[in-house]
Amino acid sequence: MEQTEIVLTPAERLILNSYRDLVCGLEDYLGIGYEIVLHSLESMEHSVIAIANGHYTTRHEGSPITDLALDMLRSIQQEDGKSHISYFSRNRSGEPLRSTTIVIYGENRRAIGLLCINFYLNTPLYKLIGHLTEDAMDERPMLTETFVDNAEELLTRVVEQIRDEVEQDIHILPSLKNSDAAVRGSSKSRAQSPAWRRSSTSPKIRCICI
Repeated sequence: MEQTEIVLTPAERLILNSYRDLVCGLEDYLGIGYEIVLHSLESMEHSVIAIANGHYTTRHEGSPITDLALDMLRSIQQEDGKSHISYFSRNRSGEPLRSTTIVIYGENRRAIGLLCINFYLNTPLYKLIGHLTEDAMDERPMLTETFVDNAEELLTRVVEQIRDEVEQDIHILPSLKNSDAAVRGSSKSRAQSPAWRRSSTSPKIRCICI
């Protein structure tokens, strides 16, 4: 059974193209050993529209879709409500891969593309471990993320963080610490919570006193 090529609507083209950034982001996060491929079902002959680490399967942008990818698409479509499938496969050199195929849907839940991730199982373990260490992050600092149960708690944490930063900053005169903290608090809250500014129940920025 052959997969019929489709003609994407403008909206579907935007949906599919939005996944290009996801390919880049996954490559940066997953690191060595992972091939990430974005397929468009608009052209079977040139289905690959974005790819990272294509050397694992010797593919590039403009490469055709594979028979296995189409088989996986049909398997997914035969199960109602399913959007992905994982499996083991091999590249053209016979090397093992751990793979997943995720269907990208357009208007009226029509399949318009595939996001495929292939892990090269012959990747040396020391390289995988090396990617997970702090040394592999170049000069990027280790960041702290605040996990909270609601927006009010997040604002409280932000206020406390700003207060601590200002208190420890020896370059700020004691008489200016309160005003500096207020400015930082206002700026940070706007940057972190754009949706709150449109809400009638937006949390209010409290006074930061030092």
